[in-house]
Amino acid sequence: MAWDFETDPDYQKQLDWVADFIATEVMPLDHLLGSPYDTKDEARNKAVRPLQAKVKAQKLWGCHLGPELGGQGYGQVKLALLNEIIGRSVYGPTVFGCQAPDSGNAEILAHYGTDAQKKEYLQPLLNNEIVSCFAMTEPQGGADPGVFTTRATRTNNGWRIDGEKWFASNARFAAFFIVMVVTNPEAPLASRCSMFIVPAGAPGLSIVRNAGYGDHSESHAYLRFENVEVPEDAMLGSEGGGFLVSQVRLGGGRIHHAMRTIASARTAFDAMCQRVLSRRTKGEVLAEKQTVQEKIADSWIELEQFRLLVLRTAWLIDKHHDYKKVLKDIAAVKAAMPMVLHNIAGRALHLHGSIGLSREMPFAQQVI
Repeated sequence: MAWDFETDPDYQKQLDWVADFIATEVMPLDHLLGSPYDTKDEARNKAVRPLQAKVKAQKLWGCHLGPELGGQGYGQVKLALLNEIIGRSVYGPTVFGCQAPDSGNAEILAHYGTDAQKKEYLQPLLNNEIVSCFAMTEPQGGADPGVFTTRATRTNNGWRIDGEKWFASNARFAAFFIVMVVTNPEAPLASRCSMFIVPAGAPGLSIVRNAGYGDHSESHAYLRFENVEVPEDAMLGSEGGGFLVSQVRLGGGRIHHAMRTIASARTAFDAMCQRVLSRRTKGEVLAEKQTVQEKIADSWIELEQFRLLVLRTAWLIDKHHDYKKVLKDIAAVKAAMPMVLHNIAGRALHLHGSIGLSREMPFAQQVI
């Protein structure tokens, strides 16, 4: 079966609409509003809700979700072509209903949530009425589950959670947390952990501080769980099934993030090209200098190579319908993703001089 990344004419028309919509109506929000995850920000809601309605009218809302959840059930190649446009704007994923970590958390709830949990959390999440947090990483061992120490122990009424998590995404704004904790420390690693829903404001759950970086520090929290009580049905999936549950979100999440990284790298590359064509020094434009041309060429090559890797991986997922068969490809995408963005954004930063480090341009955040 040959690779084919082209789309049918009708879908291409939709992609063209998305490109124009992102450029003219969504990208300005990046400079005018605060966090896209702050659902209590009235200015944000007033600006975003009408745009989300336009996306829904185009039948492009939550396209990664199946029709039963209000999405289109698009395959990964279609999603790749869509997300490499949406990712040009910080607000793009929120406007199109595919922002992380909510997109992955919605998939977990759809697969493993009870009817009551779906009513309380999933539907409001799909409607972007609330946002959520995924808490997995721990201070002492990062994302290595073999050294996790956050524990859930049984009580008469359910479970008691104690421990710490950090770089917990969107904790400040989250209405609920999906948390991976150890439930049986003596079990083999694959069945040692379980996944729980913890509502925001649960007694004993606190944000110690924001542990992130730059403009994103408010969204990556250091969490502490002290005798946090949750009921039996707060567990998602079976006891010891945390790894199985996590793969529902991590496989797709990694490839979707890579798709948006293409857009971010493309934004840096385009800005770099505009800069060297418009900036003159000592009587000639920067674009005429050999070292500058080398930076442009290296960036274009890396971007196109990475884009093809992502599209090929998306095609393989569509072909096999099984993330397990594409693990090494997804891992390659994950490894290449920060390297490519760092390299291209770093060159763009250098060629812009001092303004490249400022808030006038996105490169400093991209390099981080």
